Amino acid sequence: MTIQSLPSIRCRCRCMSLHPTFDSISFESRYPLIPAISPPTRRALSLSAVIFTAISTLASSSASSSSLAAPSKSAAPQFFELPDSAGVKALELRIGSGEIPVDGDQVAVHYYGRLAAKQGWRFDTTYDHKDENGEPIPFTFVLGSGKVIVGMEAAVKSMKVGGIRRVIIPPSQGYQNTSQEPIPPNYFDRQRLFTTIFNPTRLANGEGSSLGILIFDIELVQVRHLSNKFASPGS
Repeated sequence: MTIQSLPSIRCRCRCMSLHPTFDSISFESRYPLIPAISPPTRRALSLSAVIFTAISTLASSSASSSSLAAPSKSAAPQFFELPDSAGVKALELRIGSGEIPVDGDQVAVHYYGRLAAKQGWRFDTTYDHKDENGEPIPFTFVLGSGKVIVGMEAAVKSMKVGGIRRVIIPPSQGYQNTSQEPIPPNYFDRQRLFTTIFNPTRLANGEGSSLGILIFDIELVQVRHLSNKFASPGS
């Protein structure tokens, strides 16, 4: 699949979130996803082997793109662990040229969220959230507020506006409860997501290290510096 250059995205926020292979779902026809493995093969592979294959394929496919190629032309882009992220791995699909947010800033992002335990099932995307004009509405949150999953905060806080990053978030940095954002607005997607991650039987069988692995493609589209930073309780 040839990756096309990303058109400008209008931000309409109200301001003044080692894995199995993905199904063949295009990232708005901009970012390649590796094709699904047939069921017999998928069952035969261990989780770690599939994760290794997925990372290798994603890296090589991104390297072949002129619009999302890595800064270094001598080597394919690689996943790397984000500093102080407790295991969140990132692949730079496009390095932005804008500012980097800090705690207390309001950020607007577009994302595709996928669940590794469901073979890369896409549980939510901001491109499905439309305003009255049919334009996609980005997801907004305040860095450091604790309202979103830790892995998404870790991914965004070192990005530049205009950048696009694919991240693999381990369960410990993903959903710890059903109130953490981003939350799929569709009831059935939300139920499928959380009943998979918090499945008591599978957790009891020791599958907790794989059930909550998340894959996010994130684009940072806007940063807004809020006038009122977080105040300590009672201030």
